[in-house]
Amino acid sequence: MTTASTTTTAAKKSVQQEIAELHALDPPGLIARFVELFGRPPRSKQRPWLLRRCAHHIQVARCGRLSEVARKRLGELMAEIDLPPAPSTTTTGTLRRSSGRDGPAIGTTYSRIWHGREVRVTVMHGGFEYEGVVHKSLSAAVRAITGARWNPSIFFGLTKRERAP
Repeated sequence: MTTASTTTTAAKKSVQQEIAELHALDPPGLIARFVELFGRPPRSKQRPWLLRRCAHHIQVARCGRLSEVARKRLGELMAEIDLPPAPSTTTTGTLRRSSGRDGPAIGTTYSRIWHGREVRVTVMHGGFEYEGVVHKSLSAAVRAITGARWNPSIFFGLTKRERAP
């Protein structure tokens, strides 16, 4: 099929049909569609990421982006919104500790630079406090910071990570 006939066929399909076709593709098919749309291989081969990127590209190609005026106005409106701070939550119950090991002393603060800003987690009676929220474990606090599961000792640099030879 030539490029002109591909464009004509794609123009006949609705955006919803094209996105439904994306969902029907297997991972190698999604990767091939990504390369077709972007002209380069994807940086991630995870299916949800590929689906979002391809769907967004199709929507922008068909519907266009917001105009510069609309984006500027949207930014102004967002700046005017006065959201109340998130309510503090506290934990109840006792914190589990490894058998035979004492945890860090109450008041201990772990800190690290994460994405250009310093993050601090403080040890408290009920758990580990980060930005006014008390988490039951240091792992939970690190998950709140990063959005991923990290080993807290590695995240805060308490132990060195062994590199494979």
